[in-house]
Amino acid sequence: MSETAFVPLQWSEASQEAMLAFGIENYEIMQLRRTTRHFSNKPVEKKLIELAIMAGSTAPSGAHLQPWTWVVISQNDLKIKIREAAEVEERKTYTKRMPEAWSEVLNPLGTDAVKTHLTDAPWLVVLFKQKKRLRENGEWGPTYYATESCGIAAGMFIQAVHRMGLVTLTHTPSPMKFLRQILDRPTHEEAMLVMPVGYPAEDAEVPDLQRKSLDEVAVFIE
Repeated sequence: MSETAFVPLQWSEASQEAMLAFGIENYEIMQLRRTTRHFSNKPVEKKLIELAIMAGSTAPSGAHLQPWTWVVISQNDLKIKIREAAEVEERKTYTKRMPEAWSEVLNPLGTDAVKTHLTDAPWLVVLFKQKKRLRENGEWGPTYYATESCGIAAGMFIQAVHRMGLVTLTHTPSPMKFLRQILDRPTHEEAMLVMPVGYPAEDAEVPDLQRKSLDEVAVFIE
C-alpha cells in the first residue's frame, strides 16, 4: 500500500478582531436558519446545489474514506414516486409505530404524514451512507465512523444551503429502504437523510420556538 504524500497546511493567521467579527457575523446568519416545510417551486440553479454538495464533501471523515453519496433529483415523476413511498411509511409511523414519548415532542411542531415538501421543492438531495468500500485487492472492507462522517457532511451542506439564501429540511422517513430501491443504489449504501432544497414559499411559516442558551448546551472546564 502506497504512503500518502504530505503538503504544507494552507492556513494563515487572522487577527483576533477579524476572527471575532467573522464569528459574530456567522452566528447571526446561522441564528436565522430555520427548518421549513413550505417550499416554493421556483427554480434553483443546479450549480448552487453542486456547490453545496462540494462544501458538504469537505467534511472530515474516518480514514478519509468520504463514505457518502449524494443523489440529487429534480425529475417530477421521480419526486412523486418518492413522496408516495415516504407517505406510506409515514402513515404507519404516525398511526402505529410512534410511541407517546415521541409524539409529545412532535405535536408542537405540527408535523404529520403528508409530505408536500418532497414534491414542492425543485430539488431533493438524498444522502446515502456507504457502509462498505471496495479495497484495492478486490475484497469488500468496512468504512469507519461512516455515520458520524455523513452527519458532519450533512451539517456543512445545510450551512452552505442557508448561507446561499436557500432553505432545506432534514427529512428521515423510517424505514428508508425504499429510497435505495427507487433510486437503484447498491446494497452497501444506506439512506440517511432526504433534504429538499429550494426557496421558501411566500406564505411559509415555522413554529415559534427558542433555541437553548449557551449555558444549556455547553460546559466549559477552564
